[in-house]
Amino acid sequence: MAGTVCRLIGPLLPVSRVAYRNLELAMPELDYAARRRIVRGVWENLGRTVGELPHVATLAENTAQGPGFEVVGAEHLHALAQQKGAVLFVSGHIGNWEMLPPAVARHGLPFASFYRAAGNPEVDGMIRQMRDQAMGGQAVPLFAKGARGAREALSYVARGGRLGMLVDQKMNDGIELSFFGQPAMTAPALAAMALKYRCPVVPGYVVRLGPARLRVVVEPPMTLPDTGNRHEDTRLLAQAVNDRLEAWIRQYPQSWLWLHRRWPKSFYK
Repeated sequence: MAGTVCRLIGPLLPVSRVAYRNLELAMPELDYAARRRIVRGVWENLGRTVGELPHVATLAENTAQGPGFEVVGAEHLHALAQQKGAVLFVSGHIGNWEMLPPAVARHGLPFASFYRAAGNPEVDGMIRQMRDQAMGGQAVPLFAKGARGAREALSYVARGGRLGMLVDQKMNDGIELSFFGQPAMTAPALAAMALKYRCPVVPGYVVRLGPARLRVVVEPPMTLPDTGNRHEDTRLLAQAVNDRLEAWIRQYPQSWLWLHRRWPKSFYK
C-alpha cells in the first residue's frame, strides 16, 4: 500500500524535478520514458522501505516465498566475525537500506550507525527503539549526525568498534571526486578512518526482490591503498567507494534515492 501511494503521488511533487535532473546528469543516454519509469520506481521503493521499517526486525531469513530476506556473501561476514578489531561497512540508499544492520547482525557482526535525530524527543525515542528492535536487542550505539556524533563514532572505531555508513549523499565540505562522471563533493571520513586504523571496509547493498522480500549482497573487503601519501590514499579509497556505488546504481537504478541534489548547486539551475 505504501509503495502504491508513493508511486502515484511522489512523481507529482516538486522534488521529483531533482530526480529527473539527476538522471539527465548521470545517465544522459536514457530517454524521457526511461527516466519516468525510474522516478516512479524510486518513489515506490521509498514507500515500501518506509512501510517495511516496523517489520524488518521480524523478517525471517531464507524463506521460500513471501516476506523475508537472504544474504549473498555471508562468508565474508563469518570470516570477519572470527577476528577482533574495527570493521567499517559502507553502502548507500539503495533498496531497503534499513535491512543492512539487522541482516549483518544475525551473522555475528552487529554494527553501530548514524541517524538523523528527530527534533521531538518522543519521536526520537521511538526511532531509536525501532532500530534497537531491528538489531534483535543487541546493544550497539546510534550516533546522531553532526560534529558530536562524528567524534563519538571516531572514538568508537578507535576502540575496535564496528560502524556502518551510507556515503552516497553530497557533503559540501568534503572532497571533490567523480560520481557518474560528474564532480561530486564526497565525505572522506570513512576512507580516513579505514586508513588510520587499517581496518576492513566491507561494501554491501540491498536488492528488492518483492514486497518485504530482500536480498542483502555483501562483497569482499576492499583493498586499502598504500602509496605512502595519506591524502592521496584517502582520495583513492573514497573514489573506489564512489565507483562501487555507481556500479550498483547502474544495475538497479529504480532502487536508488535520486531525490537529493548530489552534484554542484549550479547543475540544478
